[in-house]
Amino acid sequence: MLSKNTNCYNAIRFTNNSFLVIKACLKRLFICYMKRRLLKILKRTVIVLLIISIGFFAYLKISGQTFNEAGLRFLSWVKDVKGDNVDFSEFDNNETEVITHQLWTELLTENVAQDGKVNYNGFISNSEKYEKYLALLSDHPPGKNWSQEDKLAYWINAYNAFTVKLIVDNYPVKSIKDIGGSIVMINSAWDMKFFKIGGVDFDLNTIEHEIIRKLFDEPRIHFAINCASISCPKLRNEGYEADKLEGQLSEQTFSFLNDKSKNQITSETSKLSKLFNWFEGDFEKNGSLASFIKIYQLDFKEENSIEYLDYNWALNE
Repeated sequence: MLSKNTNCYNAIRFTNNSFLVIKACLKRLFICYMKRRLLKILKRTVIVLLIISIGFFAYLKISGQTFNEAGLRFLSWVKDVKGDNVDFSEFDNNETEVITHQLWTELLTENVAQDGKVNYNGFISNSEKYEKYLALLSDHPPGKNWSQEDKLAYWINAYNAFTVKLIVDNYPVKSIKDIGGSIVMINSAWDMKFFKIGGVDFDLNTIEHEIIRKLFDEPRIHFAINCASISCPKLRNEGYEADKLEGQLSEQTFSFLNDKSKNQITSETSKLSKLFNWFEGDFEKNGSLASFIKIYQLDFKEENSIEYLDYNWALNE
């Protein structure tokens, strides 16, 4: 009787052990299968990413765009898909009164130092005159009867004036990047629709990328528009006017390239503002980046390697 029980026990134990062995084998087979599947998926993903990368860089080569420019175009496309792009097409269908920017010049003279430092409290204290100028911009969008110089002066002043408004509305603030979200061209401070022009809701990125950069073949605008930050080109303490625009843009470009806090250029070294990296394509439309810089900075040597300085986004006050 004992022998039979022992045999039964051994049989059960053998069966249990067999199940455990089978279970372990199946588990190992499953893990091997999943590893192979994951490896195949990984390989396919790498191949797809490689094809996309080759296609992307081929597109950059053919189109002559920089990586940053292509990125901006992609993000602009995203905004278009989301329905966030601004439609200002009607502006050129109407004739409007051409305005001067004397009010803006008065405000800038009072509140911006020669080195570009801004007294934002001054704009707050003189809010009546400031709001009057902003209303002038909002109510008088450029029309088809405006000259190219009038239009460009208007859009530069509008960008700068509404940038100051963005800071004033959120003052005190340490940096313009502390306002809004962190995704450029999506929800950053430059994407906030906080003002109107001609009854249309506007944001700063639309003025810069969809109007000024796209409609005017003028790379010097990068030294005229101001992003309220230490590393930006200084806010000029007078408004831009059509009849003085050429000289104003040249002065701003010369001043920026010869300001050692923005660019460090000697006969041996070329440490440039990141503006030249971000918007390299704008400076190469009529020649090379080097040929553009040499017009305004005589120490710049084309043979020197270029480094880009860190950008200081602290408020320009």
